[in-house]
Amino acid sequence: MEYKLFDDYISLQALLKEVGIIPTGGAVKLFLQEETVLLNGQEEKRRGKKIYPGDCLSLPSKNLEIKLRTPDKEEREQYQAQQEEKQRLAKLVKEMNKNLKTKTKPNKGPAKDRQKPVRFPGT
Repeated sequence: MEYKLFDDYISLQALLKEVGIIPTGGAVKLFLQEETVLLNGQEEKRRGKKIYPGDCLSLPSKNLEIKLRTPDKEEREQYQAQQEEKQRLAKLVKEMNKNLKTKTKPNKGPAKDRQKPVRFPGT
């Protein structure tokens, strides 16, 4: 399996989580205690170990080998465009939520005059 590394490095914990070997970052400690993980042929037990392009991670029990490589120019451009779109959408959602909060401030006054929040079935 090849893994394209868009940053300078990735930690062992983050890599295992990102490729789906462990479900959460917290599970890595137990995983490393129970499983043999080889980094460039050497056993590795440090979850924060930095892994760089050109390194090879092996999991003999799962018969899996992950080779890290740097992406080519086209892949970097696609990745950059995706990141920019992600940031644009996050900013848009944040702005929409901010506008909703200012529009729907609860009325202050007697309880009988206050409008009740909308409730949906099952909530």
